[in-house]
Amino acid sequence: METTGDFFERIVDVEVTGEEAGPLAERMVDWMVTEGLITRELSNDGVYSLTVDEGHVPGPNWARAVADSSDPAWLPGPVAVIVGRDYHVGGQGADEAEYAVCPRCETKIVIINYPEEFEADEEVWQPFEDGIATWKETGEGSSPCSACGASVPVTEWQWESNFAVGALAFDFWDWPPLSASFCETFSQQLGHRTVEHTGKV
Repeated sequence: METTGDFFERIVDVEVTGEEAGPLAERMVDWMVTEGLITRELSNDGVYSLTVDEGHVPGPNWARAVADSSDPAWLPGPVAVIVGRDYHVGGQGADEAEYAVCPRCETKIVIINYPEEFEADEEVWQPFEDGIATWKETGEGSSPCSACGASVPVTEWQWESNFAVGALAFDFWDWPPLSASFCETFSQQLGHRTVEHTGKV
């Protein structure tokens, strides 16, 4: 398989604060370098991440992170480290969450009514968009639940699987699928809950 630089698998730390993200990112890079998964060498080859245009070149032991490394033609691309409060979207082309579940009353708020609609209901999405924008700027932002009226921090809403808000993310560009055990170990190293996305640019 010839890599195209279009596919990514992302791990988002959804608990780290904006202040903790930088030091934690450095610690994770140190760990991955020690494990031989990446090197300190940076490359912008095939990196299309949110706010970062280069990533760490894979190390000699990169295959330890993936479920299947049997295809000799499938060589992974760089790993981009994204530090800073932001929202992350998997899939292809989407920019809004399909739905969010209120952690207080467990009501599912539908934002994009698939399969009838493929665009977000702007009226429903706006309070979430505003809350996320405030959180990005200040570290705190909430969106009201239209069902129970609670004002819920955007970091506590239960987003659909292809949407996450977090202050630290790792994009593995063009890697074979990461193994479940690696993702679990990665989460343990972070010490926080994580969300995994796959997507295509």
